[in-house]
Amino acid sequence: MSTVAVTDATFEKDVLQAEGPVLVDFWATWCGPCKQIAPALEQISEELADQVVVAKIDIDENQMTPARYGVRGIPTMMLFRGGQMTSMKVGAMPKSKIVEWLAEAGVKQTA
Repeated sequence: MSTVAVTDATFEKDVLQAEGPVLVDFWATWCGPCKQIAPALEQISEELADQVVVAKIDIDENQMTPARYGVRGIPTMMLFRGGQMTSMKVGAMPKSKIVEWLAEAGVKQTA
């Protein structure tokens, strides 16, 4: 499963009411570091498809949700579970660090 685009209008349904954990990437088209981590997020969405949904929200087109969660810099990645933000990372990082962060938050790759 590849990444899912969410908007201010779909955030409630796609993220807050999701069955399992959702990793939300707050990004923008003009953001270099956002483009850097995009391939890693695509790979993670494939590799951990059974464990987590990877969603992306463009902060330029959707300004209500980033404001609601206090997003100040991008890329910002937030992990949501049961309608609550449970963990957050700001800034670009290699795929291994994103996977490590997810594992620490309880999202682990199954054999």
